[in-house]
Amino acid sequence: MKQILYLLLAVALLTACSTPQKTEEPTAVKNDIKPQTEAFWNSLKALQGKSFEGKLADPAAGGDAFSGKKLVMHVLFADEQTILIPFNVGDDRSRTWIFKRQDGRIELKHDHRLEDGSPDKDTMYGGTSTNSGSGTMQIFPADEQTLELIPAAFTNIWWVTVNDTAYTYNLRRMGTDRVFTVLFDLTTPIETPLASWGWENFGK
Repeated sequence: MKQILYLLLAVALLTACSTPQKTEEPTAVKNDIKPQTEAFWNSLKALQGKSFEGKLADPAAGGDAFSGKKLVMHVLFADEQTILIPFNVGDDRSRTWIFKRQDGRIELKHDHRLEDGSPDKDTMYGGTSTNSGSGTMQIFPADEQTLELIPAAFTNIWWVTVNDTAYTYNLRRMGTDRVFTVLFDLTTPIETPLASWGWENFGK
């Protein structure tokens, strides 16, 4: 009787070992670009080639560098990965906002140039959104590069809003009362300004 039991057990073990094990189907890679991130990006893309005049929400927040100056943004270039927006302050054409897609998030960098087109000593500071934001607003806390370039700016938070009528660029330095906002009227395009320094031959 014991021999029969041992034989049945051996057969059961052999059957179990020979039965193909069910393997799990590989998990599909999910698209990490959220609809709200896509909506924000497409709103900026739709402005390509257009220019707009802006104003400070609080003139006192701009100081001498911005007070009484004509403020102009020009959406120079926009594709699926990069958006370039020169921001001119009067005759100062040193500033360009650079937006890039990074792993489902959006990065904002500040490109600063000297009049000869060479990089300024403080350039390419900014940050990357830490969440998908909304279709009309993205927030950019200061990154490590910003800390290294401008130690006092490690608490900077930038945010950009865009809708059918307005684009705003905003800066808040945490721990201070400083809030800097430039509001651009998107309902009234203006003439394309002179190219920002260092970008004169872009696209040629």
